[in-house]
Amino acid sequence: MNQKSFTPARKRQSGVRPARTNNTSSSRRGKSAPSSFGGKKSSSGPKKYGGNRSQGQGGNRRPSGGFSRGGNRSFGGGRGCASGGNKRKQPSFNISSFINKAVPGVEEAPFVPKNSFEDFKVDALIKRNLKLKGYKSPTAIQDEIIPHVLAGRDVVGLANTGTGKTAAFLIPLINEIYTKRGGQVIVLTPTRELALQIDEEFRAFAQGMRLYSVVCVGGTPITPQIRSLKKYNHVVIGTPGRVIDLIKRGSLNLKGTNRVVLDEADRMLDMGFIDDMRFVLERITKERQTLCFSATMSPTISRIVSDFLKDPIKVSVKTRDTAKNIDQDVVHVAGRDKVGILVEQLTHVDFKKVIVFGRTKHGVEKLSNELNRHKLRTESIHGNKSHGQRQRALKRFKDGQVNALIATDVAARGLDISNVSHVINFDLPETYDDYVHRIGRTGRGDKKGKALTFVG
Repeated sequence: MNQKSFTPARKRQSGVRPARTNNTSSSRRGKSAPSSFGGKKSSSGPKKYGGNRSQGQGGNRRPSGGFSRGGNRSFGGGRGCASGGNKRKQPSFNISSFINKAVPGVEEAPFVPKNSFEDFKVDALIKRNLKLKGYKSPTAIQDEIIPHVLAGRDVVGLANTGTGKTAAFLIPLINEIYTKRGGQVIVLTPTRELALQIDEEFRAFAQGMRLYSVVCVGGTPITPQIRSLKKYNHVVIGTPGRVIDLIKRGSLNLKGTNRVVLDEADRMLDMGFIDDMRFVLERITKERQTLCFSATMSPTISRIVSDFLKDPIKVSVKTRDTAKNIDQDVVHVAGRDKVGILVEQLTHVDFKKVIVFGRTKHGVEKLSNELNRHKLRTESIHGNKSHGQRQRALKRFKDGQVNALIATDVAARGLDISNVSHVINFDLPETYDDYVHRIGRTGRGDKKGKALTFVG
């Protein structure tokens, strides 16, 4: 079961030209667009974006063609081959979507929570572990949702990326498992990286409580997961495809599961997991608590909510699509060496920890190798790499052993890597929502970040 590939990027101020400020579309449908790798030019103009995108676990593929943001802004284009066989059109977009300059001296009022962590009716061990992790006060999503989850309500949470929603559901669920000594939680996520990150958070919040978890994801050997499932686990965290595989093998029994979390529900739908989600939910008792988290409330998610949640509390703490502390701009690359521009940016002193996003596995790997030949320290993450290779690449990036992570869109969701200074969209995202999640890897919490998008 393969997962969607992804690549990270770095960026820099040089090469950024003043952007147009009007709202006319900058679609290049009538012209060829840069290749997913870039560099060479032909007499007929740069190559078009291309490449088959690898899919999530379970083998479900996203439908061809463009996707729209909530049914409105369309980013069209078919699929092609990264090596240049079948070609695809560059997604159309309004260039102003990628520009958002911060206004100096203008600050939004800081969020003031209604509750403190001490106010929440959770066990003292959880409060101790929160202090050990440096948690001082709840974020907006935590402040609103934790009391409802503790009260046993179904919840739909809409929040921007990087707002602390993992803790918003883990803290109260850990408390319910620990204090009531019964039941099991299953958390469904779109990617293995996000599943591992949730498990890491769970272990930190549940330290010293003798609560156990298992991660069930594709791209890794299934035998150790089957072995772990023979023991009792309070929390099962997995991707839909591998979870279904384990259910069909008889290794995962959901009869004792009474709490469900659908994390990044919009992303799971986008990756073609709608039938997988239904398969799992239909095998869990209807007398359960279900929590659904998403960045958007599409009609399909609304149907999932109406079919599987009971009178849910809907909490939205979204104030805008992108964080106010991310400075966004574009780099016009038409007629210039795209890779050369990127190399120039990554050598700038301000580009300390950069994620560069590409569209295809082939393009990401090729770009990473080319940057390494320019004596830049990079790692790549995409679907053709093993689970171990991807985890080692992430660790090297997190530990500062490399300056740039080149990734496909798998890295755009859920990954919480501290102090990412820049995100660079070397290749255009397929949808505006993908763009929002890509740049959300920087400027997390109260940190400042910068996002650059190569266009033209």
